[in-house]
Amino acid sequence: MREPSSPPTGQLIAVESPPPVVAPPLIPEPELAEVLRSAAVAPEPATVHRRAMLMLLAAALLWSLGGLLIKWIEWNPVAIAGMRSLIGAAVIGAVFRHELRFDWSFELIGGAVAYAGTVVLFVIANKMTTAANTVLLQYTAPVYVILFSPWFLGERASRRDWLILLVMMSGMVLFFLDKLTLTGYWGNIIALVDGFCFAWMTLFMRRQKDGSALSSLLLGNLVAGAIGLPFMFQSMPDPSGWAGLLLLGVLQLGVPYILFALALRHVRAVEGILIPMIEPVLNPVWVFLLLGEAPGVWAMVGGTIILGAVVVRARR
Repeated sequence: MREPSSPPTGQLIAVESPPPVVAPPLIPEPELAEVLRSAAVAPEPATVHRRAMLMLLAAALLWSLGGLLIKWIEWNPVAIAGMRSLIGAAVIGAVFRHELRFDWSFELIGGAVAYAGTVVLFVIANKMTTAANTVLLQYTAPVYVILFSPWFLGERASRRDWLILLVMMSGMVLFFLDKLTLTGYWGNIIALVDGFCFAWMTLFMRRQKDGSALSSLLLGNLVAGAIGLPFMFQSMPDPSGWAGLLLLGVLQLGVPYILFALALRHVRAVEGILIPMIEPVLNPVWVFLLLGEAPGVWAMVGGTIILGAVVVRARR
């Protein structure tokens, strides 16, 4: 039997090593660069939350002009609501014309209907009862938001939310203690329904945080404008009234509701409805600055309580 031949002594045998296995990158280089660039410029969550809180406070500041401006205009209340909304629709359409999209989803239509109810009923209630009753009853909205958020949005309210709401409502009762009346029964009922609409508008806007909340606003303004249209031809406001309508449509409706919708992308619905409860405190500030009417003692006490609760709630 022949033995296997062995290589001569001192001769090296070249052994080919297998080619290295190169794992494909988890993220392709262009996408990786984009991710890194986004991470470098994206603000921290706390910064985004703080910015959203400032938007809500700014919205409340501008909303607080409503009572004063609405009382200023001598015109049919439904006509005021309609014209104000048409001006607001023009503002939203001009600023966000490239971002608006209408998918005609349940959320878009529901948000538009709730929004139209909110803005129209608020004006009617202001004309049929006192501004104090209207604002206090409108801000029953947080109760509905807290009750329906777990089912509709999957966002549960904490005990802290309930406690802050209780403190705020107590402060609001004290704030309006000298001005609350039992007169204007139907105005009070309308203000309660307005609060219900305000709550559902907030819920629908929050549910569209990644969708078409601004489109809901535009559509809701057009609906409100259509409701008010038949009442606009009974009479016409004077030049001073038209100036008030312009201020209402741009500063008191269009801009603050844009801020509100943008803020709801980054805060829970409960936060979105609680922070603007500072609005009633700001109403007498405008009255004092423009008309010289100083708030009473109970208003000062109630306002301090509301301000303190808003500050506590605004802190994460």
